[in-house]
Amino acid sequence: MYFAALLARTEDGWEASDTELDDVETLSDLADLAREASPDEDTVLVLIEQEDAWFGVVRVDGEEDPRIYVSDAAAAARSSYGEILLTDELLGRDPDDGDDLDALDLDGTEDGESDDAEPDDADPVAAAGESVPHGPVGDAQILDDLGVSEKELRSLATDAVTEIAEALGASETLETVR
Repeated sequence: MYFAALLARTEDGWEASDTELDDVETLSDLADLAREASPDEDTVLVLIEQEDAWFGVVRVDGEEDPRIYVSDAAAAARSSYGEILLTDELLGRDPDDGDDLDALDLDGTEDGESDDAEPDDADPVAAAGESVPHGPVGDAQILDDLGVSEKELRSLATDAVTEIAEALGASETLETVR
């Protein structure tokens, strides 16, 4: 189970809306969804929480690139919603380090790999190797100017989305969409 909400900052405070991420495939899609929530190009926060295992905050300020914080990259990597947030840039990977197409065989195996080798697709963290760290990744200062310090953000665990909303003064607003 996951919970995702958009908090858009307006002149009158925060406005919340529940959001479904089923049609969101990329960070760009998520940023576009956030921008639609605020026609005045105000700050929009996308808050995602999955079963108290991890949470993510995406901040979109107008047309600027989204800023991202994920509390536990390894846990998020096991989630299709977390994978949206875990970009190569966020993980410090070179996007050109992908599979070498010359090493792939048409029968679906790599050179030197037997046909009976079991794929490691069941565990996306193992499939990604050590490139997904355990623990937080991203911009821990993402909410500093809104009243949530880096230290506070890193200390959040269970009910993180609720605690963030409380710190922003938006807890009642968020509860309307929970």
